[in-house]
Amino acid sequence: MLTSKQRAFLRSLAQKIEPITQVGKSGITESFLDNANNAIEKRELIKITVLENSGEDVMSVGEEIARRLPAEFVCATGKKLVFYRRSNSDKVKHIEF
Repeated sequence: MLTSKQRAFLRSLAQKIEPITQVGKSGITESFLDNANNAIEKRELIKITVLENSGEDVMSVGEEIARRLPAEFVCATGKKLVFYRRSNSDKVKHIEF
C-alpha cells in the first residue's frame, strides 16, 4: 500500500514517461497482461492508455489491471493509467522513496 507522498512522487516520475501499451476494444487480454507484466518487471513504473473505443470506464480498467498484474494503481489522468510494482530483479534500478 502506497502512502500519499509515495503516490505523489510516482506521479511526478510518470509525467516524464510515455505509455507502453494501450487497452482497446478487445479489452484486457492475457497477451496484454503478459506485456504489461514484463514491462513493469523491467521498469517498475509504467503508463497505459485506455482508448476511446474500449467502451470501458477508466477507473474500473485501472483497478482490474492492478488486481490482475498484481501492481499498485498509482493514478488515472484522463485516459492514462499509471502502475507501480517493485521489481524482483537485481539488474533493475529500483525507485527509492
